[in-house]
Amino acid sequence: MTQEIIKLNDVHRDYKMGDDIVKALDGIDVSIEKNDFVAIMGPSGSGKSTMMNMVGALDLATKGDILLDGENIELFDESHLAEIRGRKIGFIFQQFNLIPTLTAKENVMLPMLFQGYDLEERETTAEKLLEMVGLSDRLEHYPNQLSGGQQQRVSIARSLANNPEVILADEPTGNLDSKTEKKIMEFLTDLNKKGKTVIIVTHAPEIAEKYAKKIYWLRDGRVERVTKKFGSRWKTVNKKNKLK
Repeated sequence: MTQEIIKLNDVHRDYKMGDDIVKALDGIDVSIEKNDFVAIMGPSGSGKSTMMNMVGALDLATKGDILLDGENIELFDESHLAEIRGRKIGFIFQQFNLIPTLTAKENVMLPMLFQGYDLEERETTAEKLLEMVGLSDRLEHYPNQLSGGQQQRVSIARSLANNPEVILADEPTGNLDSKTEKKIMEFLTDLNKKGKTVIIVTHAPEIAEKYAKKIYWLRDGRVERVTKKFGSRWKTVNKKNKLK
C-alpha cells in the first residue's frame, strides 16, 4: 500500500497586486506518495513556483489544507514549521543559493547547525556527502572557485544534510550544459531508487518525461491534467483537478 507524504486539499493562494487579487493557485488537489519521482510542469505564470512553495512548506495557503506526513502544516507556528521543513525536505535551487563566504564543506554543514547537530557530526556528514557527489577534493573551495555543475552538486549534498525524506528541486538543470544536466538528473534518479521522494519543477518536458514517474501539468493555477509512466509509455490518469 502506498503512503502519501504530501497532500494538497483544495489549495488556493491569492496575492494582492494593487487593487487586484491574483489567483496564483485556484483550488488544487494533489497527492504525492513516498518514493515517487514527480515533475511539476506548466507555462510561465501557470503557478509552478507557487505550487513548489506549497509542496515544500515554504508558504501557506490562502485557503485549503497542506499535509506533510499527515500533519496539517497550516496549524503550525513558524518555528515548528521551519523545524519540520528543515528535517523532512531538502531543497535544490536553480541559482544554487550557496553562501559565497562559506566553503563547500561549510555550506553543506549549515542546515545541520539549525537541527542541533554537534560540530564533529556536521563535519563528518558534510565530508561524506561531498565525497558521494564527487567533490572530496573541493571541500575547502568557495563557490566562486567552483564550476556551475560543481556548485549544483554542492547544493545536492547540502539538500541531503539532514537526511530528508523529500528532495525538492527547482529547475535543477536550468543553468547547466547538457553533459552536466545528465549527471545531475542521473544522480537524482539514483536518490529516488534509494528511497527518496524526488519532486522537480521544470520547464523542459524532455527532462520531465525522461526521468519522472508522474507529471502534474499546471495551467492558470489549476492542475490541468496528470500523466503517469507505465513502463515506457505515458498515460493521462486524470484530466480533472484532482489526483486520486
